[in-house]
Amino acid sequence: MPLSVPVQIEKATFAGGCFWCMEPLFDEIKGVISTTVGYTGGTVPSPSYEQVSSGKTGHVEAVEILYDPKYVSYENLLTTYWRNIDPTTAHGQFVDFGSQYRPVIFYHTEKQKQLAESSKKALSESGRFSKPIVTEIRPGSVFYPAENYHQDFYKKSPVRYKTYKAGSGRKSFLKKIWDKKK
Repeated sequence: MPLSVPVQIEKATFAGGCFWCMEPLFDEIKGVISTTVGYTGGTVPSPSYEQVSSGKTGHVEAVEILYDPKYVSYENLLTTYWRNIDPTTAHGQFVDFGSQYRPVIFYHTEKQKQLAESSKKALSESGRFSKPIVTEIRPGSVFYPAENYHQDFYKKSPVRYKTYKAGSGRKSFLKKIWDKKK
């Protein structure tokens, strides 16, 4: 009888604007076990999409990632995160404006905090961005999964998702930033 090796599961939580655009990035990474879109960082318990969208709950749209560190490192997840947001914009991302769309790294361990701070400093010093890196690094808090229709939205409504993503300006911004030589 073969011995099974237990899976080690760790959690990462990132906010980078519309959670529809953040989820597929992490779903594609080997070692990511699951992604869940939802709300975190605010004060209203069990908020709805409408409440968070109002910008009055303190929550951000975020993606919670469960991953196996034997296959993907937290550093790799951070790299994916940084390469898919505008870290110089504090009050939104691309076409989505408001505190509910601000970029935040929520750490769950002291090691994650140190790695996030180190990666932010390295990005800041890289000269890739002409403005300061303003992405917050905060302790993880209660994560509330979004309504079911938001989960895997890019799979459930691919035409609507692709239309939204194309019009968001995210792709053209990221291409301009990451294609330039540094």
